[in-house]
Amino acid sequence: MDVNKHNNSLGELLDISVERAVPVVVALTDADLGRPTPCAEYDVKGLVNHLLHVVVEFQKLAAKEESDFTKTPDRVGSGPDWRERFTTEARALAAAWSRPGAEDGLTGAMNMPARTVGSMALLDVTVHAWDLAQATGQHYPDDAELAPVVAQLDLSIVELGDTARSMGMFGTAVEVPDDASPLARLLAATGRDPFAAARHTT
Repeated sequence: MDVNKHNNSLGELLDISVERAVPVVVALTDADLGRPTPCAEYDVKGLVNHLLHVVVEFQKLAAKEESDFTKTPDRVGSGPDWRERFTTEARALAAAWSRPGAEDGLTGAMNMPARTVGSMALLDVTVHAWDLAQATGQHYPDDAELAPVVAQLDLSIVELGDTARSMGMFGTAVEVPDDASPLARLLAATGRDPFAAARHTT
């Protein structure tokens, strides 16, 4: 199958995901930074730093340039403008993957198909924005506009799932009810419990 024959470009999908992530990050308070998140290895500050690193480095990968994931800079700790910086860099990420040729060929240290690599950024932005929303009592919109994002990420989970679990990137898949939404199923496939917050309030 031609990896470029898709209904939506990665740039379009990242636009949708980024515009859901930005309000979540902008609404974070300094008091939120020490809160735990559904991504067990990160508190809110650590997860924002990780997400900022992702949106910066994956811009380079869209341009077939070298990226560096060896160390995550503490951008949250380096100044009070991290919310604005996330907004700027996340939108730049979507723009980078919208440029002609971004999805073509191979990219990254492992020479993976560019659309696969870009989908990893889409997965991080989508799932970690949900993590941050869950951690801080915010609402993450699960609506019809998100459907093509989830559809692309379902393909990514199938493609990357076993490798990602062996590397500790995903946890063990969580069982969900038959009537769970596509987003809930996606989250469960990454090892998250999409209904944990509801259970804690009942």
